[in-house]
Parts: sequence; C-alpha cells; structure tokens
Amino acid sequence: MTKDDKIIAAIDAFLPCPTPQAWLDHAAHPDNIKLLLIDHANCEKKAAATAMSLIWRYTDQPDLLQKMSQLAREELLHFEQVCGLMQARGVAYEEVTAARYAAGLRAVCSKHEPQRLVDTLLVGALVEARSCERFHVLAPRIEGFDSELAKYYRSLLRAEGRHFEDYLALAVDRVGEEQVRVRLDDLRAIERDLIESPDSEFRFHSGPFVA
Repeated sequence: MTKDDKIIAAIDAFLPCPTPQAWLDHAAHPDNIKLLLIDHANCEKKAAATAMSLIWRYTDQPDLLQKMSQLAREELLHFEQVCGLMQARGVAYEEVTAARYAAGLRAVCSKHEPQRLVDTLLVGALVEARSCERFHVLAPRIEGFDSELAKYYRSLLRAEGRHFEDYLALAVDRVGEEQVRVRLDDLRAIERDLIESPDSEFRFHSGPFVA
C-alpha cells in the first residue's frame, strides 16, 4: 500500500459516508469546472482564515499556534495556486454564495470553552477530510478533459490529509480519545446529512445538486 493509499484509507474510515455519485457526476462535468474552481478558491481562503482565527483566539497554546500557522500558510499557497489555475482558464473570481456545509457544522459547535475549541478542531478535521476525499474522487473523472487540474488535485492529497490529522490530534490532546470519539459520533451524523441531502446550489462541499 502506497502512502497515498494509506491517507485515503484513513480518511474513508474517518468520514461517515462517501461523496454521493450524483454530486460527483455533476462536479466532473466540463460545464461545471468554472464554479468548482471558484468555490475551491473560496474554501482555501476560508480554511486559512479559520486557522488564523484560532491563532488569535488561543495565544496561550503553543502546539496549536505552531500547527495553525503552518496550516494557514499552506492554505494560502493553495489559494494562490487555484487562482492561478482560474486565470489560466479565463475564469474570473466572481462572488458566489457559501455552501450550507460549513455553516451547518459550525452551528452545532459549543459556545463555551473548552468544548468550543474541541468542536472547532473536530469540524476542521471533518472539512479537511471531506476536501481530501473529493479531490481524490474528482481527479480520475476530470483527467480526460483537464489533466492539469486532475494532477493538481492529486497533489493536494497529502497536504489535506495532514491537515485533517493535525486537527484531530489537537482535539485528542485536549480531551482524550474517548471524549473525541463520543463527540465525533454526533458531528459525523450531521456531516453525513449535509453531504447526502440535496442542495439547490452546487458547491465544492454541497450535497447532490437538484435544480
């Protein structure tokens, strides 16, 4: 088993469900790559902002500061790379509404510490793992008409896999594996509903698109 195979196996075991085939069929259509790229850029920008917000909020936690600083730099690099791919394809960075996915997960996060931090870290792990899983299943589907983008999505596998593991490890370090397992059961059920239920807007983290 290669390193990439191990990353995907760990992510598949962590996530509550695979990406629905209906979402993948829609996302992998050439006509939808423009919107996919725009929202992907938004996701990278928001991921960097999440890491930075944790840096500002938890200045007394050196391990978190180090991991989030590294993550923010990597997410901003990915943002720059996606913007470059958009520019090369003549895709303007237009405003699009946010998917309900991240907001749906954040809505159930505790408002009180220390659970607020733990929930935020676990939501971060789920978001990063889902992103990684979608890069993995998208790459072979778009290879035939955009090999450069397929190659780029494959290249993101290890970075996104590490981000998911970093978030999860930080949560375990704070409350232990058992408490994390119990809380993840709740969050996974919510994540699964968001991923499997229909969406009226197509986004990188949306459920199956229904016009």
